[in-house]
Amino acid sequence: MHETLAGAFEQQRGRLVAVAYRMLGSRADAEDAVQEAWIRLARHDVAAIDNLAGWLTTVVGRVCIDVLRSRKARPELSYEDRLPELVVAVEGGAAPEDDAMLADSVGMALLVVLETLTPIERLAFVLHDMFAVPFAEIGEIIDRSASASKMLASRARRKVRDASLPPQQRRRQRAVVDAFLAAAREGDFEGLMRLLDPNVTWRTLHPQGALTTVGAAEVAEAVVRGMKAMTSSRAVMVNGEPGFVAWGANGKVLGVAACTVVNGQIVELLTVSDRKRLDAMDLPARPE
Repeated sequence: MHETLAGAFEQQRGRLVAVAYRMLGSRADAEDAVQEAWIRLARHDVAAIDNLAGWLTTVVGRVCIDVLRSRKARPELSYEDRLPELVVAVEGGAAPEDDAMLADSVGMALLVVLETLTPIERLAFVLHDMFAVPFAEIGEIIDRSASASKMLASRARRKVRDASLPPQQRRRQRAVVDAFLAAAREGDFEGLMRLLDPNVTWRTLHPQGALTTVGAAEVAEAVVRGMKAMTSSRAVMVNGEPGFVAWGANGKVLGVAACTVVNGQIVELLTVSDRKRLDAMDLPARPE
Protein backbone atom coordinates (compact mmCIF):
# COMPACT_ATOMS: atom_id res chain seq x y z
CA MET A 1 0.00 0.00 0.00
CA HIS A 2 2.80 2.40 0.94
CA GLU A 3 4.61 1.79 -2.33
CA THR A 4 1.42 2.37 -4.32
CA LEU A 5 0.79 5.62 -2.46
CA ALA A 6 4.39 6.74 -2.96
CA GLY A 7 4.14 6.01 -6.67
CA ALA A 8 0.93 8.02 -6.98
CA PHE A 9 2.53 10.90 -5.11
CA GLU A 10 5.63 10.88 -7.34
CA GLN A 11 3.37 11.22 -10.38
CA GLN A 12 2.12 14.50 -8.89
CA ARG A 13 5.45 15.78 -7.57
CA GLY A 14 6.59 17.73 -10.66
CA ARG A 15 3.31 19.65 -10.88
CA LEU A 16 3.25 20.30 -7.13
CA VAL A 17 6.81 21.63 -7.12
CA ALA A 18 5.94 23.91 -10.05
CA VAL A 19 2.91 25.27 -8.17
CA ALA A 20 4.92 25.80 -4.99
CA TYR A 21 7.81 27.43 -6.86
CA ARG A 22 5.51 29.95 -8.49
CA MET A 23 4.08 30.70 -5.07
CA LEU A 24 7.34 30.90 -3.13
CA GLY A 25 10.01 31.82 -5.70
CA SER A 26 12.46 29.32 -4.22
CA ARG A 27 13.17 25.80 -5.40
CA ALA A 28 14.27 24.77 -1.89
CA ASP A 29 11.13 26.18 -0.27
CA ALA A 30 8.99 24.57 -2.97
CA GLU A 31 10.56 21.18 -2.30
CA ASP A 32 9.96 21.66 1.43
CA ALA A 33 6.29 22.48 0.83
CA VAL A 34 5.84 19.37 -1.31
CA GLN A 35 7.62 17.24 1.28
CA GLU A 36 5.23 18.57 3.91
CA ALA A 37 2.34 17.50 1.68
CA TRP A 38 3.81 13.99 1.52
CA ILE A 39 4.13 13.84 5.32
CA ARG A 40 0.49 14.87 5.72
CA LEU A 41 -0.61 12.39 3.08
CA ALA A 42 1.23 9.54 4.81
CA ARG A 43 -0.65 10.35 8.01
CA HIS A 44 -4.05 10.76 6.35
CA ASP A 45 -6.77 8.21 5.72
CA VAL A 46 -6.12 7.74 2.01
CA ALA A 47 -9.40 5.89 1.54
CA ALA A 48 -11.20 9.16 2.38
CA ILE A 49 -9.50 11.03 -0.49
CA ASP A 50 -11.61 11.04 -3.65
CA ASN A 51 -9.26 13.19 -5.74
CA LEU A 52 -5.59 12.78 -4.84
CA ALA A 53 -4.35 15.51 -7.21
CA GLY A 54 -6.88 17.99 -5.84
CA TRP A 55 -6.16 17.03 -2.23
CA LEU A 56 -2.41 17.48 -2.71
CA THR A 57 -2.88 20.81 -4.49
CA THR A 58 -5.00 22.00 -1.58
CA VAL A 59 -2.38 20.98 0.97
CA VAL A 60 0.52 22.51 -0.97
CA GLY A 61 -1.47 25.69 -1.55
CA ARG A 62 -2.23 26.11 2.14
CA VAL A 63 1.36 25.35 3.12
CA CYS A 64 2.55 28.02 0.68
CA ILE A 65 0.08 30.57 2.07
CA ASP A 66 1.44 29.90 5.56
CA VAL A 67 5.02 30.36 4.33
CA LEU A 68 4.18 33.65 2.58
CA ARG A 69 2.37 34.98 5.64
CA SER A 70 5.34 34.03 7.79
CA ARG A 71 7.64 35.96 5.45
CA LYS A 72 5.50 39.09 5.69
CA ALA A 73 5.62 38.79 9.47
CA ARG A 74 9.44 38.81 9.32
CA PRO A 75 10.35 42.17 7.71
CA GLU A 76 13.96 41.72 8.78
CA LEU A 77 14.54 39.37 5.83
CA SER A 78 17.19 40.82 3.53
CA TYR A 79 17.12 41.07 -0.26
CA GLU A 80 19.43 38.05 -0.37
CA ASP A 81 17.02 36.01 1.74
CA ARG A 82 14.18 36.90 -0.62
CA LEU A 83 16.14 36.21 -3.81
CA PRO A 84 14.20 33.78 -5.99
CA GLU A 85 15.88 30.50 -6.84
CA LEU A 86 17.83 31.09 -10.05
CA VAL A 87 17.18 28.52 -12.79
CA VAL A 88 19.77 28.84 -15.57
CA ALA A 89 19.15 27.28 -18.99
CA VAL A 90 21.03 27.56 -22.28
CA GLU A 91 18.86 29.20 -24.91
CA GLY A 92 17.65 26.65 -27.41
CA GLY A 93 19.24 23.86 -25.41
CA ALA A 94 17.71 21.06 -23.42
CA ALA A 95 17.26 21.93 -19.77
CA PRO A 96 16.44 19.38 -17.08
CA GLU A 97 12.70 18.75 -17.22
CA ASP A 98 11.96 20.03 -13.73
CA ASP A 99 14.10 23.15 -14.17
CA ALA A 100 12.52 23.88 -17.55
CA MET A 101 9.10 23.62 -15.92
CA LEU A 102 10.13 26.07 -13.22
CA ALA A 103 11.74 28.57 -15.58
CA ASP A 104 8.86 28.58 -18.06
CA SER A 105 6.80 31.75 -17.64
CA VAL A 106 8.42 32.55 -14.29
CA GLY A 107 10.79 35.32 -15.24
CA MET A 108 12.53 37.51 -12.70
CA ALA A 109 10.15 40.37 -13.50
CA LEU A 110 7.10 38.18 -12.88
CA LEU A 111 8.49 36.87 -9.61
CA VAL A 112 9.14 40.42 -8.44
CA VAL A 113 5.56 41.43 -9.30
CA LEU A 114 4.16 38.33 -7.60
CA GLU A 115 5.88 39.48 -4.40
CA THR A 116 3.52 42.48 -4.34
CA LEU A 117 0.42 40.26 -4.16
CA THR A 118 -1.22 39.06 -0.99
CA PRO A 119 -0.79 35.32 -0.35
CA ILE A 120 -4.36 34.47 -1.39
CA GLU A 121 -4.16 36.71 -4.48
CA ARG A 122 -0.99 34.94 -5.46
CA LEU A 123 -2.50 31.50 -4.97
CA ALA A 124 -5.67 32.37 -6.91
CA PHE A 125 -3.64 33.74 -9.82
CA VAL A 126 -1.08 30.93 -9.90
CA LEU A 127 -3.62 28.11 -9.68
CA HIS A 128 -6.10 29.54 -12.16
CA ASP A 129 -3.96 31.34 -14.73
CA MET A 130 -0.96 28.99 -14.70
CA PHE A 131 -2.56 25.64 -13.87
CA ALA A 132 -6.21 26.10 -14.97
CA VAL A 133 -7.63 25.11 -11.58
CA PRO A 134 -11.37 26.00 -11.46
CA PHE A 135 -12.36 28.89 -9.18
CA ALA A 136 -14.67 26.60 -7.18
CA GLU A 137 -11.68 24.43 -6.22
CA ILE A 138 -9.53 27.48 -5.47
CA GLY A 139 -12.30 28.77 -3.20
CA GLU A 140 -12.18 25.57 -1.18
CA ILE A 141 -8.45 25.97 -0.66
CA ILE A 142 -8.63 29.59 0.55
CA ASP A 143 -12.07 29.37 2.21
CA ARG A 144 -13.70 31.79 -0.23
CA SER A 145 -16.55 31.50 -2.68
CA ALA A 146 -15.87 30.82 -6.36
CA SER A 147 -16.88 34.42 -7.15
CA ALA A 148 -14.50 35.82 -4.53
CA SER A 149 -11.69 33.63 -5.88
CA LYS A 150 -12.37 34.92 -9.38
CA MET A 151 -12.16 38.51 -8.14
CA LEU A 152 -8.85 37.79 -6.39
CA ALA A 153 -7.37 36.26 -9.53
CA SER A 154 -8.62 39.16 -11.65
CA ARG A 155 -7.05 41.69 -9.30
CA ALA A 156 -3.76 39.80 -9.35
CA ARG A 157 -3.88 39.42 -13.14
CA ARG A 158 -4.01 43.19 -13.60
CA LYS A 159 -0.84 43.54 -11.53
CA VAL A 160 1.14 40.93 -13.43
CA ARG A 161 -0.16 41.48 -16.97
CA ASP A 162 2.91 43.45 -18.05
CA ALA A 163 5.30 40.78 -16.77
CA SER A 164 4.31 38.18 -19.39
CA LEU A 165 5.96 38.84 -22.73
CA PRO A 166 5.42 37.34 -26.20
CA PRO A 167 8.33 35.45 -27.86
CA GLN A 168 9.19 38.32 -30.23
CA GLN A 169 9.64 40.66 -27.30
CA ARG A 170 11.87 38.11 -25.61
CA ARG A 171 14.03 38.06 -28.75
CA ARG A 172 14.29 41.85 -28.68
CA GLN A 173 15.34 41.65 -25.05
CA ARG A 174 18.04 39.13 -25.92
CA ALA A 175 19.34 41.44 -28.64
CA VAL A 176 19.67 44.24 -26.08
CA VAL A 177 21.60 42.00 -23.67
CA ASP A 178 23.88 40.73 -26.48
CA ALA A 179 24.63 44.33 -27.47
CA PHE A 180 25.29 45.17 -23.83
CA LEU A 181 27.79 42.30 -23.55
CA ALA A 182 29.56 43.35 -26.76
CA ALA A 183 29.84 46.95 -25.59
CA ALA A 184 31.13 45.83 -22.18
CA ARG A 185 33.84 43.61 -23.74
CA GLU A 186 35.01 46.49 -25.94
CA GLY A 187 34.92 49.00 -23.09
CA ASP A 188 32.43 51.06 -25.12
CA PHE A 189 31.17 53.41 -22.40
CA GLU A 190 28.87 55.39 -24.72
CA GLY A 191 27.42 52.18 -26.11
CA LEU A 192 26.64 50.98 -22.60
CA MET A 193 25.01 54.30 -21.75
CA ARG A 194 22.63 53.92 -24.70
CA LEU A 195 21.60 50.44 -23.53
CA LEU A 196 21.11 51.30 -19.86
CA ASP A 197 18.07 53.04 -18.44
CA PRO A 198 19.11 56.32 -16.77
CA ASN A 199 17.91 54.93 -13.42
CA VAL A 200 19.17 51.37 -13.91
CA THR A 201 19.78 49.36 -10.74
CA TRP A 202 22.58 46.80 -10.47
CA ARG A 203 22.41 44.42 -7.52
CA THR A 204 25.49 42.30 -6.99
CA LEU A 205 25.37 39.37 -4.58
CA HIS A 206 28.80 38.33 -3.37
CA PRO A 207 30.12 36.39 -0.34
CA GLN A 208 30.25 39.53 1.82
CA GLY A 209 26.65 40.52 1.09
CA ALA A 210 24.79 42.63 -1.44
CA LEU A 211 25.98 45.76 -3.25
CA THR A 212 23.57 48.05 -5.10
CA THR A 213 24.64 50.53 -7.78
CA VAL A 214 22.13 52.97 -9.26
CA GLY A 215 22.42 55.15 -12.36
CA ALA A 216 23.56 54.52 -15.94
CA ALA A 217 26.98 56.18 -15.63
CA GLU A 218 27.78 54.46 -12.33
CA VAL A 219 26.70 51.06 -13.63
CA ALA A 220 28.55 51.48 -16.95
CA GLU A 221 31.78 52.35 -15.16
CA ALA A 222 31.44 49.36 -12.82
CA VAL A 223 30.65 47.03 -15.72
CA VAL A 224 33.72 48.12 -17.70
CA ARG A 225 35.91 47.52 -14.65
CA GLY A 226 34.35 44.14 -13.94
CA MET A 227 34.62 42.90 -17.51
CA LYS A 228 38.42 43.04 -17.37
CA ALA A 229 38.39 39.77 -15.41
CA MET A 230 36.06 38.00 -17.86
CA THR A 231 37.63 35.88 -20.60
CA SER A 232 34.51 34.15 -21.95
CA SER A 233 30.74 34.17 -21.56
CA ARG A 234 27.68 32.24 -22.62
CA ALA A 235 24.16 33.49 -23.24
CA VAL A 236 21.58 31.86 -20.96
CA MET A 237 18.08 32.37 -19.69
CA VAL A 238 17.84 33.05 -15.97
CA ASN A 239 14.32 32.36 -14.70
CA GLY A 240 13.07 33.15 -18.18
CA GLU A 241 14.98 36.43 -18.47
CA PRO A 242 17.97 36.98 -20.81
CA GLY A 243 21.30 36.78 -19.06
CA PHE A 244 24.77 35.29 -19.25
CA VAL A 245 27.36 33.25 -17.40
CA ALA A 246 30.91 34.66 -17.19
CA TRP A 247 34.20 32.79 -16.79
CA GLY A 248 37.65 34.04 -15.78
CA ALA A 249 41.13 33.17 -17.04
CA ASN A 250 41.41 30.21 -14.64
CA GLY A 251 38.33 28.61 -16.14
CA LYS A 252 36.22 29.17 -13.05
CA VAL A 253 32.77 30.78 -13.19
CA LEU A 254 32.96 34.43 -12.19
CA GLY A 255 29.23 34.91 -11.96
CA VAL A 256 25.75 34.71 -13.39
CA ALA A 257 23.84 37.76 -14.58
CA ALA A 258 20.14 38.29 -15.20
CA CYS A 259 18.89 41.36 -17.05
CA THR A 260 15.46 42.97 -16.99
CA VAL A 261 14.84 44.87 -20.25
CA VAL A 262 12.06 47.41 -20.74
CA ASN A 263 11.57 49.48 -23.90
CA GLY A 264 14.95 48.54 -25.33
CA GLN A 265 17.00 49.39 -22.25
CA ILE A 266 18.21 47.43 -19.25
CA VAL A 267 16.41 48.66 -16.14
CA GLU A 268 17.84 46.12 -13.70
CA LEU A 269 20.88 43.87 -13.48
CA LEU A 270 21.21 41.08 -10.96
CA THR A 271 24.59 39.38 -10.75
CA VAL A 272 25.62 36.54 -8.44
CA SER A 273 29.28 35.93 -7.63
CA ASP A 274 28.76 34.18 -4.31
CA ARG A 275 30.56 30.84 -4.72
CA LYS A 276 28.08 29.01 -2.49
CA ARG A 277 25.16 30.15 -4.63
CA LEU A 278 27.03 29.46 -7.87
CA ASP A 279 27.93 25.93 -6.78
CA ALA A 280 24.27 25.23 -6.08
CA MET A 281 23.28 26.15 -9.65
CA ASP A 282 23.24 23.76 -12.59
CA LEU A 283 25.36 25.91 -14.92
CA PRO A 284 26.25 25.15 -18.55
CA ALA A 285 29.76 24.24 -19.63
CA ARG A 286 32.24 26.95 -20.54
CA PRO A 287 32.28 27.55 -24.33
CA GLU A 288 35.33 26.26 -26.18
